[in-house]
Amino acid sequence: MTVNNVTNEEVLAALSKVQEPELHKDLVSLNMIKDLSINGSEVKFTIVLTTPACPLKGKIEKESRDAVMAIAGVDKVVIMLDSNVPSDGRNRGNLSVQAKNVVAIASGKGGVGKSTVSVNIAVSLAKAGARVGLLDADIYGPNIPTMMGVDHLPAFNENKIIPAVAFGVKLMSIGFLVKPGQPLIWRGPMLHSAIRQFLSDVAWGEMDYLIIDLPPGTGDAQLSLAQSIPISGGVIVTTPQAVSLEDASRGLYMFKQLDIPILGVIENMSFLELPDGQIMEIFGSGGGEALANEAQTEFFGKIPLETDVRVGGDSGKPIVISDPDSKAAIALKKMSELIAAKLSMAALNTNPVIQLEIVE
Repeated sequence: MTVNNVTNEEVLAALSKVQEPELHKDLVSLNMIKDLSINGSEVKFTIVLTTPACPLKGKIEKESRDAVMAIAGVDKVVIMLDSNVPSDGRNRGNLSVQAKNVVAIASGKGGVGKSTVSVNIAVSLAKAGARVGLLDADIYGPNIPTMMGVDHLPAFNENKIIPAVAFGVKLMSIGFLVKPGQPLIWRGPMLHSAIRQFLSDVAWGEMDYLIIDLPPGTGDAQLSLAQSIPISGGVIVTTPQAVSLEDASRGLYMFKQLDIPILGVIENMSFLELPDGQIMEIFGSGGGEALANEAQTEFFGKIPLETDVRVGGDSGKPIVISDPDSKAAIALKKMSELIAAKLSMAALNTNPVIQLEIVE
C-alpha cells in the first residue's frame, strides 16, 4: 500500500488558488497563511485576516478548507483564524497616537444620528476583536458618554489622561470634564487646543482603529482635527430627506478639500417597518445612495428607524449590544465590516505587513 506524503509545497500550491475576495489576490501571495504544519493526513494552518471584522471570513475559510481537502492524502484540515490589521502608513508619532487607522464620522447637520453610528461602529469593531478608541470631538454637544453608559474617567496616571472603557472601547470626551448641562463658549484656538490634548495627552495605547465622532457642520473642529492628525478616511452620515442631503454633501466635499479620503456614505433612519411588514419611508428614499453615486464613493447601506436604537443610546447600551439580532444592529455590524475591509484594502495597496511562518 502506497502512502501519499503531503508536503508544504502542495498545501501552499492549493492555497495559492484561493482568492481574497476583496483584494483579488491569492492568500499565499498576500502572506495570509502562517503556522502551516502537517501530521500524516492532517493539515493545520492559520489564516491571518486583514481585520477581525472581515465580512467574508466564512467564505475564505470554506474555500481554503475545500482547496486543501482536494489534495490526495489529506483527510482532515484544521484552520485557525487570526488577524493583523494593517496600518495606513501615515505618521502620527508627533502626537504619540498609536492608531493604525483613524476614521472621522461626520454629517453636515445635527440630528441625523451621527453619534449613534459612531458608537455602534466602534463597539461592533471591538466585539469582533479589534483594539478600538472612540474620540468624541463634538466639543459643544458631547453625547458619547451618555450613549456608552459612562459618566467619569479613571484617575490620571503619570500626567496622562486615562480613557474610560466601555464594551471594549476606549473613550474620551469633553463631557467627562465639564458639569452636565454646562455650556462651552469657546473660540477656535481653545477648541483646537482641546482637540490636540485629547489626542496627545490621553493614554490611548495601541489601537487598530480610532473612531472620531465629529460635530455637525464644517467648522473649526473639523479643520483642527484635520490639521492635528492624519486621517485614514471619512464616513458621511445622512438621512434621506433633501435638506439633510444638502448639508451632508457639504460635509463630503469638506473631506475632499481637506484631502481626507472618503470611505463612503451611510443613510440613517431610512425607513420604518410597521408590524404588518409594510415599509414606511418617512423621510423619503434613495438620497444616501444618490449622494454616494454623485461623489463616486461607496454606499454602505441603510439603517432602519427603530425605537430600540434611541432607547439604547439613552440608556447607555448601544443597539449592537442590547439587541444584536435587530435589523438596525445587523446593518450597523455590516457597515463596520465594510469600513474595516475598505481600510485594509487601502493600506495593503501600499504596505502589506503580514508575515508567513511555516512550522516544519
